[in-house]
Amino acid sequence: MSRWDGIDEFTAVAEQASFSAAARRLGLSTSAVSREIARLEDRLQTRLLHRTTRRVELTDAGRDFLARCRRLIDERDEALAAVQPDDQAPRGLLRMTCSVSYGERFIAPAVNAFARQNPELRIELDLDNRLRDLVGDGYDLAVRFGHLTDSRLMARRLASRRLILCASPDYLARRAPRATCPRSPATTA
Repeated sequence: MSRWDGIDEFTAVAEQASFSAAARRLGLSTSAVSREIARLEDRLQTRLLHRTTRRVELTDAGRDFLARCRRLIDERDEALAAVQPDDQAPRGLLRMTCSVSYGERFIAPAVNAFARQNPELRIELDLDNRLRDLVGDGYDLAVRFGHLTDSRLMARRLASRRLILCASPDYLARRAPRATCPRSPATTA
């Protein structure tokens, strides 16, 4: 556990006067924010916030701590910005794989546009219907349908799809499905 843990959460709650608004701002769950602040208060052995079902208010110690936390966060953010390159453009090699038909129709045009906007980035797009070992084969990302089974990876939903079965009226007239269940093979006694 870092001595920094909980400071961003505490500052967000104090500034928003709400656990749920702070959680949205930080991209965390409300329970995660609450848990971090409880741990912070335990470490400091002092109450920073008065909580009721309707309001969140700073204690005296919380007001003093908030002012110091804001300075710490500002200094931290300035220190991080000072060592980052001025140009944040993506660079290097991005290796990705996608199924052939989806890749040709949707992914390749998006990748080409992205590559034009980021000339220092080289992109290798492997269109292949075989499932690949992303880690073993050295891919950075894959676009696939279905559920993620490899716990070493992270997934993000890009889109949903619907399957629709279509047939012409002529085909259905010739090959109309039977309403009866298929029979099991006949057995002889």
